[in-house]
Amino acid sequence: MRGSALGCAVALLLLPVAAPAEIAIQAYPLPAGGFPHDVAVGPDGIVWYAAQRSGQLGRLDPATGKVELIPLGAGAAPHGVIVGPDAAPWLTEGGTNAIVRVDPQTRQVKRWPLPEARGHVNLNTATFDRRGRIWFTGQTGVYGRLDPKTGEMRVWDAPRGRGPYGIATTPEGAVYYASLAGSHIARVDLDTAPTPWCASTRRPRSSRSFRARAAAPTCGRSSAGRGRCGRRSPAPTGSWSIA
Repeated sequence: MRGSALGCAVALLLLPVAAPAEIAIQAYPLPAGGFPHDVAVGPDGIVWYAAQRSGQLGRLDPATGKVELIPLGAGAAPHGVIVGPDAAPWLTEGGTNAIVRVDPQTRQVKRWPLPEARGHVNLNTATFDRRGRIWFTGQTGVYGRLDPKTGEMRVWDAPRGRGPYGIATTPEGAVYYASLAGSHIARVDLDTAPTPWCASTRRPRSSRSFRARAAAPTCGRSSAGRGRCGRRSPAPTGSWSIA
């Protein structure tokens, strides 16, 4: 989501378990100039957001409305933020071409730069697999993996070139990414990552991000100006349905 759409506020959707049809929307004012991008909610209810323009990580406590801004360092321009299995916020930090973790207690910032030979890859989003490794995308045409335990970083060329954007892990543990420029989704082989399986979408430049919902299907969001949502059943024999 873009800062212009947020208008200096983060809206949280609270879905009561007893009455899922009832939705309450609460808006929270944020410091100006941050240009909020992605948002993630921790297990404790704390909201983290990427303040892309100011190079900070935002922390919002919905109970009090208090906002804290955590500097990510000179040149930072975070794009995506997720909450990892360690309950810490992890960011795809495009400004310095690095994967970043912020300790939720001490606010210590730790970064893992991509290999210099790769150059700037326009980092987008990230997801954790069930082995505790974080996978990420770069719109210049790459996807990669970091093992936080060992510090090993691997980056591969996407088989169809530019465009990798949204990435997600399914309930059964598979990792998919969506290509904004390439109009397809790809399933990454977690062991032999260089050769993912790909499925083209019906319309050009339509696959930006998606979420894996049930164990069987994968859902994608078409957001390249068409306002359409696509749903695909599992690889490799599945089919698309576009709404």
